[in-house]
Amino acid sequence: MELKNKTVLVTGSTDGVGRVVAERLGAAGARVLVHGRDEGRGKATVAAIEAKGGRAEFLVADLASLAEARRLAEAVRERTDRLDILINNAGVGTGGQGAKRQVSADGHELRFAVNYLAGFLLTSELLPLLKKSAPARIVNVASAGQQAIDFDDVMLTRGYSGVRAYCQSKLAQILFTIDLAEQLKGSGVTVNALHPASYMDTTMVRQAGVTPWSSVETGADAILNLASSSALEGRSGLYFDGQRESRADAQAYDEKARRRLRALSLELTGYSSAASRKQHP
Repeated sequence: MELKNKTVLVTGSTDGVGRVVAERLGAAGARVLVHGRDEGRGKATVAAIEAKGGRAEFLVADLASLAEARRLAEAVRERTDRLDILINNAGVGTGGQGAKRQVSADGHELRFAVNYLAGFLLTSELLPLLKKSAPARIVNVASAGQQAIDFDDVMLTRGYSGVRAYCQSKLAQILFTIDLAEQLKGSGVTVNALHPASYMDTTMVRQAGVTPWSSVETGADAILNLASSSALEGRSGLYFDGQRESRADAQAYDEKARRRLRALSLELTGYSSAASRKQHP
C-alpha cells in the first residue's frame, strides 16, 4: 500500500514502538493521527513528525475508559472523512512480579480492558469509516505471550497474575482478529494481528523488570509490514510472529470461543447487537 496521503490512526503512539511507527508513517507521507494519554508526549511526537516534513495531529484519550474510546472514535470522525489504516497498538504490560489486580474506569480487569476491549470498541466504531476508505487495513499489535481465555472468570477474580492477565488479553486480540476477518469478507477491509518482536526496548518491558533484547525498530518493521506490504493485499485473519506468518494459541481457531468472546465484548462495551449487524451486514 502506498502510504503517501493515507490517513492512519496509531493508538499508543507517543512512546515505544508506537512512536517509531508513527514517525515512519509521517516520513513516508502519511497523515498520522497520534494517540496517547499524555498531552506533552503527544505534542512532542507531533513536533518530531512535522520537523521531518510530515503531517500529524494528536488525539488524547485514556483507553482504560470505554467512554474515552468512544470519544477517540468521534474525534477521528470529526477530523477526517477517511481512515486508511488503523493500528491498535496501545497496551498495558504485565506489571512485573507481584502485579496487583487493577480495574478500569468501567470496573473491568485493567489489562483485558485496555489491551483488548478498548480496541474492540474503537475498531467497531471506526469500521464505517474504514469501509468507506477501502481498501483499508486494521493491524492489531498482539503478542507471542498468549493464554486461553477462561470464560468462567474472564476478569481473573481468582488466582490473579499480571502475566496471565496480559497473555489472556493478547490472545483475545487474536480471536477478535480472526472473527472480524470473517465478518469483513468482501468489504475491502483486512485485519491481521502480530507479535512484533520479543522484549523490545520499551517502557512496558522495563517496568516488567525484563532486560530488553529486541529493538523497537525491529518491531516497527513488522507492524509496518502488515500495514503496507503489497504481499498482504486482500489477505486477512492472519497472525504473524514478526514478519513471518505463524500460528497462534489453539483457542484462536475455535469458532465457539470466538463467538463467546464476541457476545461478551458486545455486552461489556454496550455496543448493541443491532449496531453490530449494521456495521457487519
